[in-house]
Amino acid sequence: MRLLIVEDELEFAETLRRGLVAEGFTVNVAHTGRDGLWSAMEHDYDAVVLDIMLPELSGYEVLKRLRAAENWTPVLMLTAKDGEYDEADAFDLGADDYLSKPFSFVVLLARLRALLRRGAPARPAVLTAGDLRLDPAARTVHRGETRIELTAREFGLLEFLLRRQGAALTKNEILGHVWDAHYEGDENVVEVYVGYLRRKIDAPFGTRTIETVRGVGYRLVG
Repeated sequence: MRLLIVEDELEFAETLRRGLVAEGFTVNVAHTGRDGLWSAMEHDYDAVVLDIMLPELSGYEVLKRLRAAENWTPVLMLTAKDGEYDEADAFDLGADDYLSKPFSFVVLLARLRALLRRGAPARPAVLTAGDLRLDPAARTVHRGETRIELTAREFGLLEFLLRRQGAALTKNEILGHVWDAHYEGDENVVEVYVGYLRRKIDAPFGTRTIETVRGVGYRLVG
């Protein structure tokens, strides 16, 4: 099995490389986001271990560009950060798994083997509502021929609403799927992000895709 490690901490990267080679993997290492992206695009890997905090291009940007190029190699993200938003953003962009430093090498190995058993995922279907289109794989949103730029959180919210199109969803349901099942912050953050989405996908086009369901929450209609 061939792996790519994209990690700027030289000693840490070498420790990971030696450990994985000892387990029978063939391992290449890149120390910048730009070099990691090039290597992942130019060579076939069974999985990529990708740090978020990288010089030149962040791990988020590397992952975003890989998925936009329809590269479905399984990606395990590593980071010194530890928080629900970082984890959610990683998954929103197409990560397959996420591991916070410090971590046990045994756990990393188990996660990698699980990814390798699953293999690369199939390209997700494009989600539509009228002339609104969201491509989960390419991480793009269009209204007709116009491309709409969304943040990772806005994208995740719109994707969830589209997948449950026509259903009235409570704020708690939305929080549990788009933020975190154990989110304990103010539920009005959903209202804030719905407002952001409306200003991007509806207001400029004279449409009303996201409805407020009084006493319940929100519903996306075609």
